[in-house]
Amino acid sequence: MLAMQKKLSNSFYMLLSLPATAMGFALSVQISALSWILTTQYGLDIHEVGLVWAAGPIAGILGQVIVGIISDKVWFWHGRRRPFILIGGVLAGLMLLALPNIDIVSSSLGFSGILGVAIAIALTLDLSINVSFNPTRAIIADVTPEGEERTKGYTWMQTVSGSFGVLAYAIGATWGNYALIYFGAALVLVLSLIPPFFIEEPRELSANEDEQESYGLVDVIKNIKPLWGILLYDIYALVLQLSGIKVDHYWAEMIAAVITLALVIQTISAKEQTNETTNKTGFAKVLAAHSFSWIGVQTMFVFIIAFLQDKMPSLGEDDLGKVIAMSFLILSITAAFLPALVLEPIAKKIGRVKTHTICIASMAVAYGLVAYLGHEKVNLYILMAILGIGWSSIISLPFAIMSEKVNQAQMGLYMGLFNLSVVLPQLLVSLGVGLFISKVADKSIVFQVSAVALAISAIVWTKVKEN
Repeated sequence: MLAMQKKLSNSFYMLLSLPATAMGFALSVQISALSWILTTQYGLDIHEVGLVWAAGPIAGILGQVIVGIISDKVWFWHGRRRPFILIGGVLAGLMLLALPNIDIVSSSLGFSGILGVAIAIALTLDLSINVSFNPTRAIIADVTPEGEERTKGYTWMQTVSGSFGVLAYAIGATWGNYALIYFGAALVLVLSLIPPFFIEEPRELSANEDEQESYGLVDVIKNIKPLWGILLYDIYALVLQLSGIKVDHYWAEMIAAVITLALVIQTISAKEQTNETTNKTGFAKVLAAHSFSWIGVQTMFVFIIAFLQDKMPSLGEDDLGKVIAMSFLILSITAAFLPALVLEPIAKKIGRVKTHTICIASMAVAYGLVAYLGHEKVNLYILMAILGIGWSSIISLPFAIMSEKVNQAQMGLYMGLFNLSVVLPQLLVSLGVGLFISKVADKSIVFQVSAVALAISAIVWTKVKEN
């Protein structure tokens, strides 16, 4: 074990953050370039772009939970999380290289259509990211003690990852998305293949092996109860898409919304069991709160291009890509420096849950302002900086909050279940919100939906108990 790991020094936290940084950078490239490439280079409409984005969450539903369960129990290549980080990193790098060459890949395989190949590449890319994201986050909990050191691990993760995210969007804004994609592929390979060999993982996750709970599909379904409404709608919408069935009503959407709100209210009304190995009610509350955050955030990521095309029609294709890259650059600058420098000290004083709730509420307000003021570049950039406050918290503090409500011996499993509060809302956005947005003429609706979702999230977070 390296001396810096024994001392839990800042340099070790930086090293520990690099594998997650690799996957975060891959995700940043995907966010910045995927919709732009599919719209401008391959001529897909906004609804088809939503279908491509839907492929990733489908991969995440299976990938993170399965990898989490396996990585809790296996040991090879001198690690529990290391093998999955290495495999996922290689695949992610290769799929990034494939993104700007979808037409070449399609023609070489003998396919005439672009959409199917784009979905396959997006699916593989997101599966690769998901294969690695779970272990890169779980390993932080594995090698840090509960409490302030755990919070420090996840805030440093976001600071380091966010700093590279700034680099990603700076490259996109300055040299364009193609330069970003090729640079990103190389960086992902380096950061996912080298750092894991300098982090020593514990051979046993818990001193008491009896703490391991047996888990099956029924147990997984029970533990994600607040997400049942979203899950049911995702299945329904997927069946319609795959079968080509067209409907002219919104009964399914209304039923799913009622089920979701009812289950969330039931969840936040329950009392947390703080005397058990796994605080299942507390975990469920975190799932409910985090899922609404991601409905809002994913709506912005996928459909900001539709908002800009509507509100800034004079922009050419290259300028449109640069405005998107600059917007996410500003968002990332805020998100890069706040977690370790600002959020961690504040969390020590007022608690992680309260700190996160305030950040989420500020994001809801900023989204509402973008809907009405974001048609001007200056306004959009200023509001993106404010949105970065909430974004910096979403991708750091919930991991620390969640990790102390679950069985430490099954961190990979619960990290995978926690990821369902991300991927199921992502799928909802691609299949349901995307269809809704495509039918509304005024694309301000993109940020109106985001504002409402973040406001609900902030309300739910007020019901989560601080450990």
